[in-house]
Amino acid sequence: MKDACAREITYLRLSVTDLCDLRCRYCMPPEGVPKRPHDEICSVEELVEIVRQAAALGIRKVRLTGGEPLVRRGILDICRGIAALEGVEELCLTTNGTALSRLAAPLREAGVDRLNVSLDTLRPGRFAHMTRVGRLEDVLSGLEAARAAGFTGTKLNVVLMKGFNEDEIPAFVELTRREPLEVRFIELMPIGEGTRENFLPSSAVLSACPELEAAGVSGVARRYRIPGGKGLVGLIEPLSRCFCGGCDRIRVTADGRLKPCLHSQQEIALRGLSGPALRRAIREGIAAKPPRHHLAETGHSGAGRTMNQIGG
Repeated sequence: MKDACAREITYLRLSVTDLCDLRCRYCMPPEGVPKRPHDEICSVEELVEIVRQAAALGIRKVRLTGGEPLVRRGILDICRGIAALEGVEELCLTTNGTALSRLAAPLREAGVDRLNVSLDTLRPGRFAHMTRVGRLEDVLSGLEAARAAGFTGTKLNVVLMKGFNEDEIPAFVELTRREPLEVRFIELMPIGEGTRENFLPSSAVLSACPELEAAGVSGVARRYRIPGGKGLVGLIEPLSRCFCGGCDRIRVTADGRLKPCLHSQQEIALRGLSGPALRRAIREGIAAKPPRHHLAETGHSGAGRTMNQIGG
């Protein structure tokens, strides 16, 4: 289905929980977030029904997000249910990687096609500082488990932060020389705990690694590669380069509210609906998608929620 700006909407980012086992400083407060009663978040059946109706409107790619989706009870049932739906061509999942050692193989068997793993530093001490409670070795073991389970095309999501990880840009890029990974550098957005003070533009990557060669565009990412490298480097630039004109996605929060745009407060309630009524509500959300966000002009997001509440 096309929105009011004639953009074909084919991609749904579906949050399954706002909980996480880490406490990353730009995402969550130190105490985390209160656990909601079960009846305040979508059930497995509700999530599958939302995707079923979205697929009937032309959604072809689904990404499960959170919070941390792998802490969600029933995550494998959610994956199986969505992967079996007619019209869904690709099921992806974004994770912090801490549970992949245990769950990579079951996720693959449940129908997940591809993984994105959030990893902002390759230094154990920095990782512990940033996440407050995490261990880098758990994520690295998870990446190995994903490879062993047969996942290919894995992407590392690296949030660029001034004063934290700009000196690690070359090390992340170097991973793509020998590994068939795509390292995606993402500009920090001023949502929730994220602040403009730590903003580092994507141009820092090209300045740090002038040997990178342009390798086209994939979705919202400009791609580069090291000459002769096995992997790719992607730049995702919500502030430096507005890509709203080609945006093909909608989001649904764990409590069942459709957000036509990440940076808009507009939300459409989906819970309690099913069949044609749910499809109409999703159609309404797609039609309400605004032409663009205004991050660059205002310096802040109008999202109205933190990223863990919306879905990363």
